[in-house]
Amino acid sequence: MQEWQEEVLAEVRAGSRISDRDIVDKVRRAVLMQRLPPGTRLPEVTLGEVFGVSRSVVRKALTRLASEHVVDQRPNQVARVRAPSIEETRETFAARRLVEGEVAALLAGRLDAASQARLAAEARGEIEAHGRGDEPARIEHSLAIHHLLAEHSPNRVLGAMLTDLILRTSIVIALYKRPNLASCFLEGDHAALLAALEQGDAEAAREGIQRHLESLEALLDLSPREASIDLMAILGRSREQA
Repeated sequence: MQEWQEEVLAEVRAGSRISDRDIVDKVRRAVLMQRLPPGTRLPEVTLGEVFGVSRSVVRKALTRLASEHVVDQRPNQVARVRAPSIEETRETFAARRLVEGEVAALLAGRLDAASQARLAAEARGEIEAHGRGDEPARIEHSLAIHHLLAEHSPNRVLGAMLTDLILRTSIVIALYKRPNLASCFLEGDHAALLAALEQGDAEAAREGIQRHLESLEALLDLSPREASIDLMAILGRSREQA
């Protein structure tokens, strides 16, 4: 069980009050970590049991997740983790290349030493996690690099757009990553990007991001797949503990 899953179980056991915001954060994180693949059903009753909350709290959380494009909600149907189409997947990558490429270009030469150090630490963490075969940790470090770019974007509108696109991209990677592909690690890409940012080479930073995203998209198998998911096991408790 992952550390964050243990935290959910500990909170439930301790009788801590879990809010709709907590549920949003944990479901979003599960999607980002590719533990809740697109198409996964999210029944209100099951989520209520997992988190130890009422269905009204679950409904609020699902509404927020729908507004963030994490889940699909339709009248009289169980909510599901979004399952973007192949066309939307390609459009998402195209949009992210434009937005993140511009953010990287704007940031070239403008990051302070502390921010540059944080990026370097995340890049090292990604390499170490990949080396020990810890894919969830590798994903987390990789996402942290891109979220830091969004956080420090000189253009706040582009930064907000990038934050949204990072999540959308993570969803489509979870859906379309080749079944036999253990990791989407692209060796050297983040190191080259960080070097361009530190050197103030805006065009190299833009091109580095675009190449990185093109390579990542090339790793996908653009054909939909079904998955059988145990929400209890992923979001907090195994069936034996339930």
